[in-house]
Amino acid sequence: MNIESLPQFTAPAVKLYEAIPAEIRKKLLSNVWCVSCRHEVTIINYSGAVRSGDLLLVGKCSECHGDVARMIESV
Repeated sequence: MNIESLPQFTAPAVKLYEAIPAEIRKKLLSNVWCVSCRHEVTIINYSGAVRSGDLLLVGKCSECHGDVARMIESV
């Protein structure tokens, strides 16, 4: 994924996101908890921002299209 396909990411979020290896990003995106579905799902239509130094992804559940989020802690 390149910067052009991340239009809803803040500049600091792009830096953090791009620093994560592609295979790890794929795992993180496909392992998001959905409260409605009550199991892990893939996040779609997501945006990214930095909150307290961590990357926050906010988007939709791939199954029910409900709101989901994924916090990726910085190391």
